[in-house]
Amino acid sequence: MRVVIMTAGSRGDVAPYTGLGAGLARSGHEVTLATHGLFEPLSAGSGVRFHATPVDPYAVLHSDHGRDLHASTTGLGKLLRAVAMATSAAEEMTDSLVQAARGADVVLAAGAVAPLGRAIADGLKLPSLGLFLQPQHPTREFGAPMLGGRSLGIVGNHLGGLAVVTAVDRVFTRAVRRLRTRHGMTLGGAAAGRRAHERARWPVLHGFSELVVPRPGDWRPGLEIAGYWWPYDTRALPGELEDFLAAGPAPVFAGLGSATVPDPERLSGEIVRALRAAGLRGVIQQGWAGLAARDDDVITVGDVPHAPLFPRMAAVVHHAGAGTTAAVLRAGVPSVPVPVQFDAGFWAARLVQLGTAPCAVPLRRLTADTLAPALRRAVSDPAHRDRAHTLAGRLAEEDGVAPVLAALDRLAS
Repeated sequence: MRVVIMTAGSRGDVAPYTGLGAGLARSGHEVTLATHGLFEPLSAGSGVRFHATPVDPYAVLHSDHGRDLHASTTGLGKLLRAVAMATSAAEEMTDSLVQAARGADVVLAAGAVAPLGRAIADGLKLPSLGLFLQPQHPTREFGAPMLGGRSLGIVGNHLGGLAVVTAVDRVFTRAVRRLRTRHGMTLGGAAAGRRAHERARWPVLHGFSELVVPRPGDWRPGLEIAGYWWPYDTRALPGELEDFLAAGPAPVFAGLGSATVPDPERLSGEIVRALRAAGLRGVIQQGWAGLAARDDDVITVGDVPHAPLFPRMAAVVHHAGAGTTAAVLRAGVPSVPVPVQFDAGFWAARLVQLGTAPCAVPLRRLTADTLAPALRRAVSDPAHRDRAHTLAGRLAEEDGVAPVLAALDRLAS
């Protein structure tokens, strides 16, 4: 089949689909990844074609609107600001996503663009299914991940989940209207489309493991957990980093991925002071936050592959995005999550619950005095490493691509 995978967002919203796409391509499908042009290098050599869409997420997050996300201290406040920021981006991507889908047999829509991907598939009379990296459907069993994941009780959890899907519908209202007016598609609104798909049990596969998030018992049929989709990345570590690793004991990795921070210089200093207070060397990743430090016991790196690096760390300090959380679990090392916003609080709490992290240190409370003791616990308590190692071994036995292949077979039959 000719398969188009649509996604949008930061690197963590894109990289898992390069590995999934490579797996589908190895099984004979012709796969195209449609997402921001910034991420075209991620699919190089994977056998996955690339279709560039507009919008630069780095520029969006570093704009005034993007930085305003840090002004909100609640999950709901951040979500409302994100909805306003994402609405114009969704509309800007619409024409390019339609172009990508016109040559396809099936549309696979990531959670970040699910309402738009479904609508495009409907308008072109194509089958579709969802590929989500976070649990997005309402459940009574835990708080809505995009609101931080804090439990509000069975009723509050469900209402919070409904609030999130309603907010996501708003993001794509103008984009779906554009499908009608510019592309002549006969469609209802985004909310009406979602309700129709829910009644039809639109299939959604989730790219994480039930060992990490068990399938909620109150989810409808058609919502399944596939297992992790590991990014396609064959790069080796830079020589300078290899030299640093060889020059002393295992260091701690500290990076915030695609997250931004209000004061990178202050935060970098706090991280270095925490490392030294805990007696640890550090690998600091610049990332989109712009972290930086350099001395005999600290090195700053740019974009480096996680798969060959994380297993060699004493611990990993990270922003608890879905993609980095998956990489840490795959590596089998303890971590200290530093949740910044949205679903990061949900994944951070999961790591603590699993016993692979001693605690979370939210960004707004991160100082040398709060991070140093968390690092000491992460590296000195063997229980955290043992649990991480055991879980990594079990994750290695799973095959997240197989359920997607089976779902494609069902769509084709």
